Amino acid sequence: MKTDGGSDAAKRRAGERAVADVENGFVVGLGTGSTTAHAIRAIGRAIDDGLDVRGIPTSFQARQLALEVGIPLTDLDAVDGVDLAIDGADRVVDAPDATAHGALIKGGGAAHAREKLVDTAADRFVVVADPSKLTARLERSVPVEVLPDAHTVVADRLTELGGEATLRAAERKDGPVVTDNGNLVLDCEFGPIDDPDRLATRLSTVPGVVEHGLFVGMADATYVGTEDGVDVHQY
Repeated sequence: MKTDGGSDAAKRRAGERAVADVENGFVVGLGTGSTTAHAIRAIGRAIDDGLDVRGIPTSFQARQLALEVGIPLTDLDAVDGVDLAIDGADRVVDAPDATAHGALIKGGGAAHAREKLVDTAADRFVVVADPSKLTARLERSVPVEVLPDAHTVVADRLTELGGEATLRAAERKDGPVVTDNGNLVLDCEFGPIDDPDRLATRLSTVPGVVEHGLFVGMADATYVGTEDGVDVHQY
């Protein structure tokens, strides 16, 4: 489920700040969500001004917007690497003294499997967010993409791991949300997550799980848009 909150102006500042890191000739990972959409539009404007880049979208939504603003697209298997990935987050741990500082929960838009693939392939991964996404500790439900035939088995296994899994329902049609990969999403409540790295490892070992929304030790920086500027958090 998507996270509400944060002004559009703050989101725009964060997205546009990330685009300042894009250099001529870059391959850029294009994340999904309302804040990243501002970055995609800014890249499109930069291309109109002569910037030469290619984008790798992480979802159907990101692909459609990139095409709309004129970003040439490519795929992971057609490039030598990704120079920079720009992506949003539903929650970002903002606790410099904590081992989980910079850990993320993603997947509100059900694109986290593709997002994790592109973000981990990048030489540098920056998160764009507004202040409502910052937290001292992860407590939001963790999206888990699962094979359709395995969703009940996986839900039982997540219960054994201390979670409470709910199949994500679609908002404008009957039935569940179906990802771009043709899978289903379980939103799993674990309560306060004191050790996201350990939980991420445990989730990854469950048969039937395609990918989960814990992004631990992956982000290089978060650009937090505010009402009058951008705060940069380095990890």
